[in-house]
Amino acid sequence: MTVNVTLVLLPFSAEIVTFVFNLIWSSCRYRGFILVLTFLFYTAYHLSRKPISIVKSELHRNCSTAIRPADLNITNNATWCDWQPFDQDNYQTLFGVLDNSFLVAYAIGMFFSGIFGERVSLRYYLSFGMVMSGVFTCLFGLGFYLNIHTLWYYASIQILNGLMQTTGWPAVVACVGNWFGKGKRGFIMGVWNSHTSVGNILGSLIAGVFVSSSWGMSFIVPGLIIASTGVLCFFFLIESQSQEPHGHHPIRVNTHNSGIYTESQEVEEDHSKAISFLGALRIPGVVEFSLCLLFAKLVSYTFLYWLPLYISNIAHFDAKQAGDMSTLFDVGGILGGILAGLASDYTGGRATTCWVMLILAAPMLFLYNYIGQSSLGMLLLCGGLVNGPYALITTAVSADLGTHECLRGNSRALSTVTAIIDGTGSIGAALGPLFAGLISHSGWNNVFYMLISADVLACLLLSRLVYKEIRGWCGHIPRARGFKEI
Repeated sequence: MTVNVTLVLLPFSAEIVTFVFNLIWSSCRYRGFILVLTFLFYTAYHLSRKPISIVKSELHRNCSTAIRPADLNITNNATWCDWQPFDQDNYQTLFGVLDNSFLVAYAIGMFFSGIFGERVSLRYYLSFGMVMSGVFTCLFGLGFYLNIHTLWYYASIQILNGLMQTTGWPAVVACVGNWFGKGKRGFIMGVWNSHTSVGNILGSLIAGVFVSSSWGMSFIVPGLIIASTGVLCFFFLIESQSQEPHGHHPIRVNTHNSGIYTESQEVEEDHSKAISFLGALRIPGVVEFSLCLLFAKLVSYTFLYWLPLYISNIAHFDAKQAGDMSTLFDVGGILGGILAGLASDYTGGRATTCWVMLILAAPMLFLYNYIGQSSLGMLLLCGGLVNGPYALITTAVSADLGTHECLRGNSRALSTVTAIIDGTGSIGAALGPLFAGLISHSGWNNVFYMLISADVLACLLLSRLVYKEIRGWCGHIPRARGFKEI
């Protein structure tokens, strides 16, 4: 009798094992696909932001070293090679206007972007944002070919582009958060977040190819690339596991007296109510990490927008050389993001990992400004220590907080939480380049003092969370991965 039962159950057991194997393989395959796809999307976003920092040193040059065309009727020997209106003595202020036109619009729009992202299809939202970002990036470059010399044109383009760029971050983090659990989230998102630095590197290299000959193409080529990825998103993005192609849904195995059978089960859609803005602010840790990111992003974006010009002025490199050298900061950022993710996964201390890297970044910035302007190694270290905490907060921390246990399984908070954290950080991203433009008149040393002060303030804002994590490690409170007890 026992042998007969075994023979009856064996085919069903084999079928279940085969189905489970196929299910796991399918899930891993789609997770990898989404990871690569969203990586490409946000690489394109950052790729299209970078050209302005490379082109600055071409819009206002040292004309005494430039070769003057023989047929050129010169009225001013000092500014004949500059692009109006950036040929004036206050050109750094005008560059600050361009930077902040983008960044202020980005910061304001980010707070609303997450709310929209929770309520509309992420696929449509991302596709629209990338295509429109491509359009406005190309329009900036067309100013070269249309011979446009009015500041309001370029500033207006920057404002509109900043609003369109807000569609990216909350949506891609929500997509990745929908596909990956918390177990190795720090490492996975640390690797994945290298798209920021990869985009900056590619944007610098592409802009550098055209900057000395036709700087308009430094914008048009990245604009076409991000618009193309928008089309790719429309056709291929799968927002969550519930949208996997038919035939790859999880199964339910039922056991009855009459035998064993498998039954396909459609994944139920999440009909939970989207979280409010104030509700997201009440999640433990959101306010502290948001304010910390404000100062961390102030430092990162000051480097993003001003590092090539700093290298050009201090090390006396031309625009292309300065742009190429600045990519080392982003290479360091890739390594720093991965290291931060690994350390926070291993220790369970997201706040402590950020705190340690920020503390180390302050003296490294001081040393780089005084002795390491041409040091490749110091630039790599600065990139890793500055961008590591920034990468961790905007990825794994945001995903952890957006799926916090106090939400009781509500999966529609991730985009809003991400938008609040990154939106607050974007205020710092707007202030950093603005202050750099104003302070640089009195010397680059003062700019670096500002950056060091911002790092110290970011550390102070994380003090409470670091204290809680250390108490957990010492056994005073239960240790938890992520933010279950914060």
